[in-house]
Amino acid sequence: MFGRFVERRAEEALSDTPVVLIVGPRRAGKTTLVRKMGEGGRAYVTLDDYTVLAAAQSDPAGFIRGLDQAIIDEIQRAPDLLLAIKKSIDEDYRPGRFLLTGSANVLTLPRVADSLAGRMETIQMFPLAKAEIEGRKPTFLERVFEGRLQSQQNAIVGDDLVELVLLGGFPEAISRNNERRRQDWLRSYLTSILTRDLRDIADVEKLTELPKFVRLLAEHSGQLVNYSQFAAGINVTHKTGQRYVALLEQVFLIATVQPWFTNALNRIIKTPKLHFLDSGLLATVRGLTFDRVKADRGTFGALLESFVFSEVLKLMSASDLRLLPHHFRDRDTREVDIVLERDDGKIVGIEVKANATAKARDFAGLRALAEACGDRFAFGVVLYDSTDFVPFGERLAAAPLSCLWN
Repeated sequence: MFGRFVERRAEEALSDTPVVLIVGPRRAGKTTLVRKMGEGGRAYVTLDDYTVLAAAQSDPAGFIRGLDQAIIDEIQRAPDLLLAIKKSIDEDYRPGRFLLTGSANVLTLPRVADSLAGRMETIQMFPLAKAEIEGRKPTFLERVFEGRLQSQQNAIVGDDLVELVLLGGFPEAISRNNERRRQDWLRSYLTSILTRDLRDIADVEKLTELPKFVRLLAEHSGQLVNYSQFAAGINVTHKTGQRYVALLEQVFLIATVQPWFTNALNRIIKTPKLHFLDSGLLATVRGLTFDRVKADRGTFGALLESFVFSEVLKLMSASDLRLLPHHFRDRDTREVDIVLERDDGKIVGIEVKANATAKARDFAGLRALAEACGDRFAFGVVLYDSTDFVPFGERLAAAPLSCLWN
């Protein structure tokens, strides 16, 4: 069993907060984690059991009345339970009473969005990070804000890096012993999400068109969002395309990343960027195998960028730093793949390159970001396919991708 970054945060939250909700993609390992945390005697119920689900839906208040120090798995299947939990918590505000998991972001549902404000802490959990697989405590985020990255003599590079990115982070996919079996599992996983999980949270018209819609999004992972283009691909309205993207975000299949901008500059693009949250799933949707990527290395860049974005989100879940992820692009097409803004306003820029060499022109976006940030700019790094750390001027450097987990 892999140690998970969020376990420490969840235990801390249970010590002083009545309700803790762990949300993230289905099959990311949430159930395994909470069952381990419940070995001290917490009651465990799962709403994936249809008998339990029926009981929860028919009488939410009665269902909650019989529970205390309990784990409720897949809470999005009966979101009205959150209102019953609120009532129970208002009557008895002891910490650690309920540990919940959700494979959809129930906090976006209007009827429950505000019901547990101040009573519940929400923790995001993603598929496995490389550092979790290796059993290492990550320090990348802290080091990059301090500008203390370094060379990695045992860095994963070349074909080994391609294999790592294609692997993704879902525990069950990783456990399969060859690429074909991993992609079979990921295809089945995607079908389950599109045909089952979305129905838990919304009525979806044109359900049969969703696989085509997801393939269209996969072709644009790492690019700016264009809702009209996405909608036209399955012949729906702009508004419906926007709704589908939001639903796929809600089940943690994709993420849209807001742009970083400052009102002092009017030449910054203010359009969100799209990423898949698992690079293995992204590769499967695009039909990319190791042999195909090796034959056409040009397909690797978008996969690598989404892999790094996902790794950074996972590291954020382990860090005590309070960070917001953005991207940066100006009207001269200078861009930075990932911009991290710390709660004190300090900024780090991360550019991702699939090349084995870094050139001065690779820093154009980081220099534009540094100019826009002024004194707020802490450091800018180009993560690339190499073992070497190379300074490129004040507060700028190229560093191995393996810095993310070593």
